[in-house]
Amino acid sequence: MKTWFITGISRGLGKALAQAALARGDTVVGTVREAAPDLEVGHGTLHVLTVDLTDAAAIAPAVSAAFDMVGHIDVLVNNAGYGLLGAIEEATDAEFQRLFAVNVFAPFAIIRAALPVLRRQGSGHILNITSIAGRAPAGSSGLYSATKSALEGLTQSLAQEVAPFGLKATAIAPGAFRTDFLSGHSIRRSQGSEQYAESVGSGIARLDAMAGRQIGDPDKAAAAILELVDTPNPPLHLLLGSDALRRAREKLDVVIDEMDRWESVTRSTDYEEDA
Repeated sequence: MKTWFITGISRGLGKALAQAALARGDTVVGTVREAAPDLEVGHGTLHVLTVDLTDAAAIAPAVSAAFDMVGHIDVLVNNAGYGLLGAIEEATDAEFQRLFAVNVFAPFAIIRAALPVLRRQGSGHILNITSIAGRAPAGSSGLYSATKSALEGLTQSLAQEVAPFGLKATAIAPGAFRTDFLSGHSIRRSQGSEQYAESVGSGIARLDAMAGRQIGDPDKAAAAILELVDTPNPPLHLLLGSDALRRAREKLDVVIDEMDRWESVTRSTDYEEDA
């Protein structure tokens, strides 16, 4: 049995993951912003912490409280987050700062608060829920993509830094899952304008049309994450959903093609080797 710390268990993938862990008898410490979720505890154990992840001063005490409740944590999941749709130019300072506070600064603060205890444990697996948007950004969600790219980069470096302590880290990048992520609960919109109707507005319209028809099953995603944490050699990266796989491969093809076409310019910046 494992003990989990999961942020954002009130809905979406976080709720599905908490439910799956509880169903197999695991212990879950989950954070919510407001009301506790309706979860079937079964043979598991559930502790709920109310935490505002935009309040930086509240994060370290919440992590400390989690360890006090359960003694140790096997899996730490930075899941809580939300989206922001709109052109980068049109986002306000407040929208930008709040988005990064929840999607980047809060996961960083949670990891920083937990690492001293995890290092002493000599074991633990940190899962950062990113997004395919962090690897293959779309024009309609540039700032959201930026937050998820930041979390991807943080995870890659973190995995190298903590490996000597017996700790692991994985960036999990979901595609589109059939949750309420595209609803007002989990996504916000900058004030749109006609100037960006073609490049941004059309992308937002496609997302709106997708709501309720996303290809991803959150319960299957939760099962995949359980499989991930049970394997002795988990990957640094895990894509969830065939749409995420397709977008990742398309992005790699573009990157490799650009690298090949501009290779001579890239190499031209080196010092000349002495003859």
